[in-house]
Parts: sequence; structure tokens; C-alpha cells
Amino acid sequence: MDAAFLQLVFAGLGTGGIYALIAVGFNIIFKATGALNFAQGEWVMLGGMLAALAVVQTDAPVWLVTLAATLAVALVGWLSDRVVIRPLRQHGALTITLVSVGLAIATKSLVMLTLGKNPQGYAGLSGERVLAIGGAHVNAQTLWIFAITLVLMAATHLFFAHTRYGIAMRAACANADAAALMGISRRRVVAASFSMAALFGGLAGAIITPLTLMSYDSGTVLGFKGFSAAMLGGLGNLYGALLGGVLLGLLETLTAGYLTSQFKDGVAFLILLLILIIRPQGLLGRADVIKV
Repeated sequence: MDAAFLQLVFAGLGTGGIYALIAVGFNIIFKATGALNFAQGEWVMLGGMLAALAVVQTDAPVWLVTLAATLAVALVGWLSDRVVIRPLRQHGALTITLVSVGLAIATKSLVMLTLGKNPQGYAGLSGERVLAIGGAHVNAQTLWIFAITLVLMAATHLFFAHTRYGIAMRAACANADAAALMGISRRRVVAASFSMAALFGGLAGAIITPLTLMSYDSGTVLGFKGFSAAMLGGLGNLYGALLGGVLLGLLETLTAGYLTSQFKDGVAFLILLLILIIRPQGLLGRADVIKV
């Protein structure tokens, strides 16, 4: 296999893993509330910025910094639900979607004022190590990203399929009234969904920052690409998030490698447009999930 092509594939898998993690965050909140959380990209940015700040200010190992930043963003997600979303929940999915735009703007502005405008970065989980695989030179962080994505996807599947709380969350999402009769609190389910979505976003930001510098305005583009991946795979489908993220990542890197990097960001816009026109439910979604 051509070494240049292989290198692009590895880069696409790493980028696709990030898009998949962001897409899962969109899916979890969509399943719980029917709303689209446009603060998801800003949580990605926040995870990366907090991790970079912690690396500069402390001597803690990168894995511990990554974990701490992820948990901090998960707390932000919980607070977002508790303070902002919960009082508005009775107004429906559209209101929550619009409020999430306000949350995104507020988060971006707060990070700009407190952490500054300069891009931030740090060494990855294996430092600056580069591996030679089949003639391709691959940053070890890229492999970490894809491995973490697969492990987290498997853990999420096990949580929703085989744990009591995960099954309760699925029941509340499927039929809130019936779940309430069984003693399942929808309030707690929605709070958990915001916390989990923020956790996925914070982790994505913390592990991508060593490869691409993170700044206060990075979240918008990352959130849009994660949303495109969710739509491509099928909004509300966990496996669709992984499939959509990987496909989008590969298409972007191959476009940049064989055509021009100027078209790379346009791939996500084009894919979203085509999916909305041709197959709005996504590759693995059901036709009754998104109606046009």
C-alpha cells in the first residue's frame, strides 16, 4: 500500500474518532430531549483549553490532565442543565435548541476573557513520539485517539445495554410517561445526558489539542463537523456516530491530501447538504427519526 495514502488513512481515523465522540454527544442529548445541543462544540474547545492550561500550570502527567479536564467539562454540562436548561424543559425541544446556542456563545466569550485568544497546545499521551507503520509516519497521539474512541464506544454500548441506569435512561427516552410510572425520573435522565455529552466533548477536546492547537473560537467548526457526522451516520444512533465520524474524517484527509486543503472544511458542509436532501435519516438511522 502506498505510504502517503496510508498516512492519510491514519490521519483520517484519528480525526474521525474526534468527530465520532462529538457526534455521540449530539446523539445522547437528542435522544433524551429531542433537541440539538449546539454548545457541544464549545465543550470540546473547553476541554482542550483546560487541559492545555493544566499542563502549563502543573507538573501532572498528561493522562491525569486529560482525565481532570474531561471531568471538569462534564461538571459544566451538568451545571448547564441544572441552571439553564431545567427551567425551560417544559417549553420543548426547539426552545432547548435555541438556548443551547446562547450557552455556546456564553462559553466561548467566557473562555476568551479568562484564558485568552492565543492558541494552546501540549505534548500528547506519548509525548512527541512518531511511529513508522508500513512506511507511514504516524503521531502516536493519533493512535491514542482512535483507540480511546473505540474503547469509549464499547463502554457506552455496555452502559446502555447492560446496566440498570443505562436501561432506565433508554426507557425514559423512549417513553417518558411510562418510565415515570416505573419510578424513573426524566429530570435525572436529562441531567445525566447533558453530563455525558459534555464528558464526550471534553475528552475529544483534550485528546485532539496535542495534534491541532486549540483556541477559544475552535469549538464552532468542531461542533459543526460533529453534527455533520451525527447526521451522516443517523442522528440518535450510537454506531452511526462512529461510522459517520470515521467516514467524515477519511473524506476530509483524502480531500486535503489529493486535492487541496482549502476544500477540507467544505467537505462537512457538502456532506450535510447531501444527507439532508438524499437521506435525512442518515446511513444507519430510521426514516421516522428525522422528517422533512
